[in-house]
Amino acid sequence: MWQAVLLAFLAGVLGANASPHFAKGVTAERFPTVFGSSPVVNVLAGWAGLALAGLCLLGAHPVRHPGGVLLGLVVGALPMALFHATGRTVGVRD
Repeated sequence: MWQAVLLAFLAGVLGANASPHFAKGVTAERFPTVFGSSPVVNVLAGWAGLALAGLCLLGAHPVRHPGGVLLGLVVGALPMALFHATGRTVGVRD
């Protein structure tokens, strides 16, 4: 079961990190990534992050371990969401 929690944690981190990148990319706004800040780079980075999050979630077998997977998702997604909410990414100013 710990593997399911770990995979769900990774899915939460990846999904929460990918969402703002994908959203900024499809709205043609610049947003910093390790690969650059252009909208195209953000769409690609966001799409890749969402795809990896989906694969991690699929590997977590949420039907077999619903409680553990939910816990992993929440514990993974909340810190990443708070990180993005504070704007403490490289190159982002208030």
